[in-house]
Amino acid sequence: MWSEGIITCPTTGSKYKYWVKHFEEGSHFGIDGGKVSKLTLRKLDESRDLVNYDRGWAVEPNTDEVKAVYVIILKKYN
Repeated sequence: MWSEGIITCPTTGSKYKYWVKHFEEGSHFGIDGGKVSKLTLRKLDESRDLVNYDRGWAVEPNTDEVKAVYVIILKKYN
């Protein structure tokens, strides 16, 4: 199933748009063997991917702010 939404970073208040493909059960294709097999995260109104996972990492979260938003998404879907 595909889900998308907007998350506000708890530490800075910046808004991020995400798209995530997730399943009922985890698999070896998911992040850390979990349910999320695809994830894209961008700062709202920007086009550069800050996180991109498509059955493997293309762009990993690399700042504390992006990691904070990434963790929220994983708690919800993975």
